[in-house]
Amino acid sequence: MPTQIVIPVADISQVGEARRIVARLSSDAQYSETLKGRLAIITTELATNLVRHAGQGKLLAQVIETASGSAFELISLDQGRGIAHLDKALMDGYSTGGTAGQGLGAIRRQSDEFDIYSQVDHGTIVLSRVSREPVASTPNSLVWGAVSIPAPHETECGDCWRLATGDGWFSLMIADGLGHGPLAAEAADKAAEAFLETRQAAPSAIVQAAHSALCGTRGAALAVARCDTHQSKLKYAGVGNISGTLVSGADRRGLTSHNGIVGVQFHKVQEFEYSYGDRAILVMHSDGLQGRWTFEKYPGLMQRHPAIIAGVLYRDFQRGRDDATVVVVRWSSLKV
Repeated sequence: MPTQIVIPVADISQVGEARRIVARLSSDAQYSETLKGRLAIITTELATNLVRHAGQGKLLAQVIETASGSAFELISLDQGRGIAHLDKALMDGYSTGGTAGQGLGAIRRQSDEFDIYSQVDHGTIVLSRVSREPVASTPNSLVWGAVSIPAPHETECGDCWRLATGDGWFSLMIADGLGHGPLAAEAADKAAEAFLETRQAAPSAIVQAAHSALCGTRGAALAVARCDTHQSKLKYAGVGNISGTLVSGADRRGLTSHNGIVGVQFHKVQEFEYSYGDRAILVMHSDGLQGRWTFEKYPGLMQRHPAIIAGVLYRDFQRGRDDATVVVVRWSSLKV
């Protein structure tokens, strides 16, 4: 997946700039004029809301690959006053800012996927995805969301992540190249290549393959989770400070990694197996996020789209001085 583009919005004059950036990205991705028009409406409304209702915030933009095909994703993040009456705010004609009150309703109508989470005095996260191809009407048993942002003043992200899926399984890898900048990105990219070549292997075997691939680079922290959705089992292997958490109902378990640097030196890679209940959530992130996050202060967040969850964790727990990546996957067990 490409690095997300961060678009700061703190003044009404920046709304047009946000729209131009999204237009350029969607043109580069060869979106049709109709889809680019929809994206222009969504971007304008999201950016305008950031200024008028939150004072300032960020838009995260990227082209992603989902089960339904390519999609343009926008995530709006703010730490403003929040929305007290969310159901009303989604209705056309409702406004607290003296406008026509069509912002959120227009965003939802123009989006193929839409979700929102808001807390009074803590801010709002909005997700909008516009798909290149028609969206399948059947629900997908696996849904994911991710935020992956370079360190301040860097154009390349030293983190990377990859998700591979198959019949009854998926594997997720996150790599954090040592330091940040181009050399960290080089190490992370080699880890991604190794993962894609061995994605059907066990997590420990993928880590070993990445170790060989990263020789000669500055190395990386790396972790791989592989889930068997038929057996409700998750296997995990990690080296370095990638954090993994498996949440199933009220049960939250940290996933174990060993010390070391993939591509440089580590003593062993050990695979651990975990069981879980239905509708589990996997959260994995680099050390660009603080590790002591919890869902307890966010009522209802676990039921939101994983991209919303990733956005909240990035907004509230980023360290602000390093590359930051967080990936959230939710799935239903497919027991045979």
